[in-house]
Amino acid sequence: MDSLLKLKNVNLKYQTGNDTIKVLKNVNLETKKNESISIVGESGSGKTSLIMLAGGLEKATSGKIFFEDQEISKMNEDEVSKIRRKNIGIVFQSFYLIPNYTAVENVALTLELNNLKNPTERAKELLDRFGLKNRFNNLPSQLSGGEQQRVAIARAIAMKPKLILADEPTGNLDSENSQMIADILFKYIKEEKSSLIMVTHDPKLANKAKRKIKIKDGKIV
Repeated sequence: MDSLLKLKNVNLKYQTGNDTIKVLKNVNLETKKNESISIVGESGSGKTSLIMLAGGLEKATSGKIFFEDQEISKMNEDEVSKIRRKNIGIVFQSFYLIPNYTAVENVALTLELNNLKNPTERAKELLDRFGLKNRFNNLPSQLSGGEQQRVAIARAIAMKPKLILADEPTGNLDSENSQMIADILFKYIKEEKSSLIMVTHDPKLANKAKRKIKIKDGKIV
Protein backbone atom coordinates (compact mmCIF):
# COMPACT_ATOMS: atom_id res chain seq x y z
CA MET A 1 0.00 0.00 0.00
CA ASP A 2 1.18 3.48 -0.82
CA SER A 3 1.84 6.14 1.75
CA LEU A 4 -0.51 9.13 1.61
CA LEU A 5 0.45 11.25 4.61
CA LYS A 6 3.55 10.88 6.77
CA LEU A 7 4.67 12.79 9.86
CA LYS A 8 8.27 12.21 10.93
CA ASN A 9 9.49 13.34 14.37
CA VAL A 10 7.07 16.26 14.35
CA ASN A 11 7.17 18.75 17.22
CA LEU A 12 4.93 21.72 17.83
CA LYS A 13 5.53 24.27 20.53
CA TYR A 14 4.33 27.76 21.37
CA GLN A 15 6.08 30.51 23.24
CA THR A 16 3.90 32.50 25.62
CA GLY A 17 5.96 35.04 27.54
CA ASN A 18 8.76 33.05 29.16
CA ASP A 19 6.90 29.76 28.96
CA THR A 20 7.29 27.18 26.22
CA ILE A 21 4.20 25.05 25.71
CA LYS A 22 5.00 21.75 24.02
CA VAL A 23 1.86 20.69 22.16
CA LEU A 24 3.21 17.74 20.15
CA LYS A 25 6.36 15.77 20.92
CA ASN A 26 8.20 13.64 18.36
CA VAL A 27 5.06 12.44 16.63
CA ASN A 28 5.44 9.78 13.95
CA LEU A 29 2.36 8.83 11.98
CA GLU A 30 1.77 7.32 8.56
CA THR A 31 -1.53 7.06 6.73
CA LYS A 32 -1.85 4.72 3.78
CA LYS A 33 -4.22 5.19 0.89
CA ASN A 34 -7.72 3.91 1.60
CA GLU A 35 -7.23 3.81 5.38
CA SER A 36 -9.30 5.15 8.28
CA ILE A 37 -7.69 6.27 11.53
CA SER A 38 -9.34 7.62 14.65
CA ILE A 39 -7.39 9.75 17.11
CA VAL A 40 -8.53 9.76 20.71
CA GLY A 41 -7.27 11.44 23.87
CA GLU A 42 -8.23 13.93 26.52
CA SER A 43 -8.89 17.60 25.80
CA GLY A 44 -5.60 19.47 25.42
CA SER A 45 -3.65 16.34 24.44
CA GLY A 46 -2.79 17.73 20.98
CA LYS A 47 -5.37 15.97 18.79
CA THR A 48 -6.66 19.07 16.98
CA SER A 49 -3.11 20.38 16.50
CA LEU A 50 -2.24 17.11 14.76
CA ILE A 51 -5.16 17.61 12.34
CA MET A 52 -4.09 21.23 11.71
CA LEU A 53 -0.52 20.14 10.90
CA ALA A 54 -1.70 17.30 8.65
CA GLY A 55 -3.85 19.75 6.69
CA GLY A 56 -1.04 22.29 6.38
CA LEU A 57 -3.03 24.84 8.40
CA GLU A 58 -0.31 24.97 11.04
CA LYS A 59 3.50 24.89 10.73
CA ALA A 60 5.49 22.32 12.70
CA THR A 61 8.27 23.65 14.94
CA SER A 62 10.48 20.79 13.77
CA GLY A 63 10.18 17.48 11.94
CA LYS A 64 8.92 16.66 8.47
CA ILE A 65 5.45 16.22 6.96
CA PHE A 66 4.95 14.52 3.61
CA PHE A 67 1.86 14.26 1.42
CA GLU A 68 2.27 11.65 -1.34
CA ASP A 69 6.05 11.87 -0.85
CA GLN A 70 6.11 15.67 -1.29
CA GLU A 71 7.51 17.42 1.76
CA ILE A 72 4.80 19.97 2.56
CA SER A 73 6.58 21.14 5.72
CA LYS A 74 9.16 22.82 3.44
CA MET A 75 6.59 24.55 1.23
CA ASN A 76 5.24 28.08 1.44
CA GLU A 77 1.61 28.94 2.18
CA ASP A 78 0.54 29.07 -1.50
CA GLU A 79 2.13 25.73 -2.40
CA VAL A 80 0.55 23.98 0.58
CA SER A 81 -2.81 25.61 -0.17
CA LYS A 82 -2.69 24.27 -3.74
CA ILE A 83 -2.13 20.69 -2.54
CA ARG A 84 -4.78 21.03 0.17
CA ARG A 85 -7.44 22.45 -2.19
CA LYS A 86 -7.19 19.49 -4.54
CA ASN A 87 -6.39 16.61 -2.19
CA ILE A 88 -7.51 17.27 1.39
CA GLY A 89 -11.02 17.86 2.71
CA ILE A 90 -11.35 19.23 6.24
CA VAL A 91 -14.42 18.91 8.45
CA PHE A 92 -14.50 21.01 11.63
CA GLN A 93 -16.70 20.65 14.70
CA SER A 94 -17.90 24.26 14.28
CA PHE A 95 -19.00 23.82 10.61
CA TYR A 96 -17.53 27.22 9.45
CA LEU A 97 -20.18 27.77 6.80
CA ILE A 98 -20.45 31.23 5.22
CA PRO A 99 -23.51 32.70 6.98
CA ASN A 100 -24.91 34.74 4.07
CA TYR A 101 -24.48 31.92 1.52
CA THR A 102 -27.13 29.26 0.92
CA ALA A 103 -26.32 25.56 1.34
CA VAL A 104 -25.74 25.23 -2.42
CA GLU A 105 -23.54 28.35 -2.55
CA ASN A 106 -21.41 27.15 0.36
CA VAL A 107 -20.64 23.88 -1.44
CA ALA A 108 -20.38 25.38 -4.95
CA LEU A 109 -17.80 27.96 -3.82
CA THR A 110 -15.14 25.25 -3.34
CA LEU A 111 -15.78 23.99 -6.87
CA GLU A 112 -15.67 27.50 -8.32
CA LEU A 113 -12.33 28.22 -6.62
CA ASN A 114 -10.95 25.10 -8.32
CA ASN A 115 -12.41 26.14 -11.70
CA LEU A 116 -14.66 23.10 -12.02
CA LYS A 117 -17.50 23.09 -14.53
CA ASN A 118 -21.13 23.34 -13.40
CA PRO A 119 -20.34 23.98 -9.71
CA THR A 120 -23.99 24.57 -8.79
CA GLU A 121 -25.16 21.30 -10.36
CA ARG A 122 -22.39 19.33 -8.65
CA ALA A 123 -23.20 21.01 -5.30
CA LYS A 124 -26.88 20.07 -5.67
CA GLU A 125 -25.99 16.45 -6.47
CA LEU A 126 -23.88 16.21 -3.32
CA LEU A 127 -26.47 17.81 -1.06
CA ASP A 128 -29.17 15.59 -2.55
CA ARG A 129 -26.99 12.55 -1.78
CA PHE A 130 -26.94 13.65 1.86
CA GLY A 131 -30.71 14.08 2.09
CA LEU A 132 -30.73 17.87 1.77
CA LYS A 133 -32.74 18.26 -1.42
CA ASN A 134 -35.26 20.54 0.33
CA ARG A 135 -32.53 22.69 1.85
CA PHE A 136 -30.65 23.95 -1.23
CA ASN A 137 -31.63 27.59 -0.75
CA ASN A 138 -31.55 27.72 3.04
CA LEU A 139 -28.95 29.81 4.86
CA PRO A 140 -26.93 28.11 7.64
CA SER A 141 -29.06 29.88 10.28
CA GLN A 142 -32.12 28.13 8.82
CA LEU A 143 -30.55 24.66 9.17
CA SER A 144 -30.29 22.35 12.17
CA GLY A 145 -26.85 21.37 13.53
CA GLY A 146 -26.99 18.02 11.76
CA GLU A 147 -27.96 19.67 8.47
CA GLN A 148 -25.17 22.24 8.79
CA GLN A 149 -22.64 19.46 9.38
CA ARG A 150 -23.90 17.61 6.29
CA VAL A 151 -23.41 20.78 4.22
CA ALA A 152 -19.91 21.14 5.70
CA ILE A 153 -19.07 17.54 4.75
CA ALA A 154 -20.47 18.02 1.23
CA ARG A 155 -18.20 21.06 0.90
CA ALA A 156 -15.18 19.11 2.22
CA ILE A 157 -15.64 16.23 -0.23
CA ALA A 158 -16.72 18.30 -3.24
CA MET A 159 -13.27 17.94 -4.84
CA LYS A 160 -13.18 14.18 -4.13
CA PRO A 161 -10.17 14.53 -1.83
CA LYS A 162 -7.76 11.67 -1.25
CA LEU A 163 -7.72 12.48 2.45
CA ILE A 164 -10.46 13.71 4.78
CA LEU A 165 -9.44 15.26 8.08
CA ALA A 166 -12.29 15.47 10.57
CA ASP A 167 -11.97 17.25 13.91
CA GLU A 168 -14.78 16.14 16.26
CA PRO A 169 -17.26 15.93 13.34
CA THR A 170 -20.07 14.87 15.68
CA GLY A 171 -19.00 16.91 18.71
CA ASN A 172 -21.94 19.34 18.56
CA LEU A 173 -24.61 16.81 17.56
CA ASP A 174 -27.12 14.54 19.27
CA SER A 175 -26.79 10.75 18.99
CA GLU A 176 -29.15 10.38 16.01
CA ASN A 177 -27.33 13.04 13.96
CA SER A 178 -23.95 11.70 15.12
CA GLN A 179 -24.85 8.28 13.73
CA MET A 180 -25.96 9.82 10.43
CA ILE A 181 -22.73 11.83 10.05
CA ALA A 182 -20.64 8.75 10.88
CA ASP A 183 -22.50 6.72 8.26
CA ILE A 184 -22.03 9.45 5.63
CA LEU A 185 -18.27 9.72 6.25
CA PHE A 186 -17.56 6.00 6.29
CA LYS A 187 -19.80 5.29 3.28
CA TYR A 188 -18.02 8.05 1.35
CA ILE A 189 -14.47 6.83 2.05
CA LYS A 190 -15.49 3.28 1.15
CA GLU A 191 -17.08 4.32 -2.15
CA GLU A 192 -14.36 6.78 -3.17
CA LYS A 193 -11.44 4.84 -1.64
CA SER A 194 -10.36 7.92 0.28
CA SER A 195 -8.54 7.98 3.61
CA LEU A 196 -9.88 9.44 6.83
CA ILE A 197 -8.14 10.78 9.91
CA MET A 198 -10.67 11.67 12.54
CA VAL A 199 -10.41 13.15 16.02
CA THR A 200 -13.28 12.10 18.24
CA HIS A 201 -14.41 11.77 21.86
CA ASP A 202 -17.07 9.27 20.83
CA PRO A 203 -15.86 5.69 21.52
CA LYS A 204 -18.40 4.16 19.10
CA LEU A 205 -17.24 6.43 16.30
CA ALA A 206 -13.57 5.83 17.12
CA ASN A 207 -14.09 2.07 16.88
CA LYS A 208 -15.46 2.36 13.33
CA ALA A 209 -11.98 3.26 12.03
CA LYS A 210 -9.54 0.55 10.93
CA ARG A 211 -6.89 1.93 13.27
CA LYS A 212 -7.20 3.76 16.58
CA ILE A 213 -4.43 5.99 17.93
CA LYS A 214 -4.25 7.53 21.35
CA ILE A 215 -2.53 10.81 22.12
CA LYS A 216 -1.49 11.69 25.63
CA ASP A 217 0.41 14.86 26.60
CA GLY A 218 1.39 15.48 22.97
CA LYS A 219 2.73 11.98 22.34
CA ILE A 220 1.27 8.99 20.52
CA VAL A 221 0.99 6.18 23.08
